[in-house]
Formats: sequence, structure tokens, C-alpha cells
Amino acid sequence: MARSDYEAVIGLEVHVQLKTETKIFCNCPNRFGAQPNTLVCAVCLGYPGTLPVLNRAAVDQGIRLALALGATVHRRSIFARKNYFYADLPKGYQISQFDRPLAENGRLPLTQHDREVEIERLHLEEDAGKLLHEAPGGGQLPGTSLVDYNRCGTPLLEIVTTPSLRSAEEAQDYLQSLHQVLTTTGTSDGNMEEGSLRCDANVSMRPVGSAVLGTKAEVKNLNSFRFVARAIEYEIERQCALLDRGERVVQETRTFDSERGVTQPLRSKEEAHDYRYFPEPDLPPLVLAAARVDAIAAALPELPWTRRARLAADYGLDADDARLLTAEPALADYYEAAVAALPAQPQALANWVTNDVLKLRKEHGGAIGGAEDSASATVPAATLAQTVALVDDGTLSTSAGKTVFETLWQRRCADADAALDPAALAAELGLVQVRDADQIAAWAREAVAANPKQVAQYRGGKTKLIGFFVGQVMRASRGRAAPDLVQAALRDALDAAEV
Repeated sequence: MARSDYEAVIGLEVHVQLKTETKIFCNCPNRFGAQPNTLVCAVCLGYPGTLPVLNRAAVDQGIRLALALGATVHRRSIFARKNYFYADLPKGYQISQFDRPLAENGRLPLTQHDREVEIERLHLEEDAGKLLHEAPGGGQLPGTSLVDYNRCGTPLLEIVTTPSLRSAEEAQDYLQSLHQVLTTTGTSDGNMEEGSLRCDANVSMRPVGSAVLGTKAEVKNLNSFRFVARAIEYEIERQCALLDRGERVVQETRTFDSERGVTQPLRSKEEAHDYRYFPEPDLPPLVLAAARVDAIAAALPELPWTRRARLAADYGLDADDARLLTAEPALADYYEAAVAALPAQPQALANWVTNDVLKLRKEHGGAIGGAEDSASATVPAATLAQTVALVDDGTLSTSAGKTVFETLWQRRCADADAALDPAALAAELGLVQVRDADQIAAWAREAVAANPKQVAQYRGGKTKLIGFFVGQVMRASRGRAAPDLVQAALRDALDAAEV
């Protein structure tokens, strides 16, 4: 069978570290980057006789994220013990939720694809520790691993989709769309490099048109958007090749080797009964008051897909611009603050934000602030609006405006107290456009007089040579001559020239 004869069936399990001050069952700080095994206590290390106490903030963050994803939050859910032995799990079990999760039946509209992905369930649990296979500083540890228990007890919300994704591109889009929801709601920083967002992908293949699910393989702990797509694409090709050879796909857990771009067997795939789930005896059922859930729902921010639609409708933006601007909440906030300062130019401001602002932030660092911390922006949105207004009214050419804005950005990166006056900076740099008709006419006559050969060609029908003469005038004016006046002056000078 050809590759096109098969259909991929993909489901994702995403583990989101919730943004709380402390861990889910103890008072240890929930913080990344501390020295190994310094953010631990008897509770998260599983010492005998200790008891967990549920973190209210972790529950509220879980509810907030579940509601943002359109899920039904259950008024009563139950914690369970998931039993397994591993070096990074000191208790020998993980406190999670099994048959009575926090929420079910959500959906996430994708950003790049015109569809929604169904979410089967969302449940709270604690994170395990982290195995380190290199010595501090990067040295080798042959046959040895170290364990950092700082991550033990970090609050997680596991989000499980239905097996409804059909390609690596959709899977990557789902993760990036989910990341937007995390940052918009403030429930997680979504930093995949630090492990705040980790993904397991379940992949199987079936003949196109079949309703029967194939045997799935699970690829564990994918920690970048790109790796998720690459691992799934490799797994699709691997399983198709097996089926074409008449071999069967083995149900197993695999890991992704990012350097080689391949998945490799890790262990046989566990089933639910392998974990011997039973209700957690040290925690009562989690019972939520309706008023508590309603208050969290009422405080939800505008969600990315709603904001995309509103920006397109209110400012006449196309879908691509709306997607780029809502990729992060602070960027959309910056754009809307700029539009508030210059309402007549929503499209021009969108172009500047999605091109110049993002480029400068990437190249020079700096920040764009946001709705609640706009003062922290390297160059405030109002200053961008002032710069664009100078271009719009002809004071600056487009290229001069970009030079002024970039110079402002660089100066503010070097000195947070640097002046923020684009008009004054344009004058300082000698970039203000010359609109003196007599001066521009003089430059035009000089350009015509200095190039008789080109004048003859122009008068002979090669009218595209007007661009050559524009370049001569711009050179003479050091780029300051107003382009709209230059062409008119040149046509007058060329028509009057003797051949």
C-alpha cells in the first residue's frame, strides 16, 4: 500500500506545570532553576507518616484552564494513587486522578487549521523528580544517573485529547494553540525547555476509510513544538513501513532521539491495571462549590480565538496578521495600545508590530510590555504610533521611520532612560524629509544635466529610466527628498531638457 492509503490517528497527552507559589501537596516553593534537592521536604520526598494537603491555588488554576478550554468542571472529583516504582518517584506512587477527573469534554480551536480538537479529560496530579544523566557541568556519568527531587510535587494538569488529530502539523498546531491559552490565562509559563509543558504522543495507523483503530505506540516526553512534529512524522513513516512489510506494530512506549530524528523503544506500554489505581486514602474527594467555579469563569480573559476574530473585525486585519498578533497576549496588547494612540492606521501599525517590533526584539532583546506592565516596554506603543504618524504625514520616509524606530529601540536597550522623542531623533539624524519644491526641482535639474545619455534614452521611450533619476536625486538629498515630489520634479526637468 502507498503512504497515501494510510491514515494517521494521533492523540496527545500534555502535562502542564501550573503556575503556583508552592507545590500541590506541601509548602515547598514551586520554582525552576534552584540547586538540586534544595526545594524538598518530608512530604514531597514521601517520608513515612507525612500527609498531603491540597493546594487551593493549584485547583483554581486547573479550573481556570479547564474552563478556558470549554470543559465541564465536575463538582466532585477524586484523587487516586498511581503505583509504580521508578528512581524519580520517592513515594513509589504518584497522586493523580483516574476515573473521576477534574474536568471532561473540552475543545481547542486550532490556530493554523480550520477545526477544533476534542479534549477528553483534564486531571490534576503531582509531578515526579528529574533524572540527570550527566554530571553538573556536563561531565559523563558512565552507568550512573543522578536524581533531582526539586520537581517532585509540582502541580500538573494533564490534558488528554481524543484520538482525533490526523497529522504531525495538526499536532504541532494543537500544542502551539494550547501554549497561547496557557499564557493568556496565566495558568502556566508553558516553557517547554524548562519542562513546564511536556507532551506524550500516541500514534497509530489504519487504512483510509477504516473505523478500526490500529495498534498505537506512545512517544514520551517531547519537549519542543518542532520535536513533536518530527517524532510523529517519523513514527508515521515507521509504522507504514512495518504494515507494508506485513509486520505488526507493537504496542510500546518509545523515546525520541532528536539528534538522529528517530524514535526508539523504551519499554512495553503499560495499561491502567498495571498501575493498580485506588482512591488516595489521605485525601478526601475534591468538592467544588458552584459559586467558586462561576467566579473563576467570570474572570476569564479574552481567549486567543476570540481575540483573533475581534482584531480582524475591528481593524480590518487579514487572518495571518490576526494570528501573528495574538501569538502572545503582550504582543496583541502592544498592538492595541498603538492603535489607541493612532486609530487611523490599524493596518500600518500591524505591519510595524509583526515585522519591525518582533525583528528588533529578536535581534537586540528588550520587551514589549503588556496590558498590565506597559511601562516595561523597551519602546512604548505610543512612541511607535508617533513614529508611524511621522511617516504617514510625510515628515519621514518609510525607511527613515524604520531607522528612527530602530535607533530608539537600540538606545533604550542600552539606556532605559534614553529619550523617546522620534521627531527630535529624526532631526538629530538628519532624516526629516525635504518638501521644499524649489530645492527638489534644483536637485532634479542637476540629475538631468549630469546624465545626458539617460535623458536621451528616456526621451526615446525608455520611461522606466525615471527610477534611475529618482535614485540620483535621493543620493544628492541623502535620502531626504520627499518621493512624491521627486517624480513630478523629474518629469518637468526631463520634459524641458534639450536632447
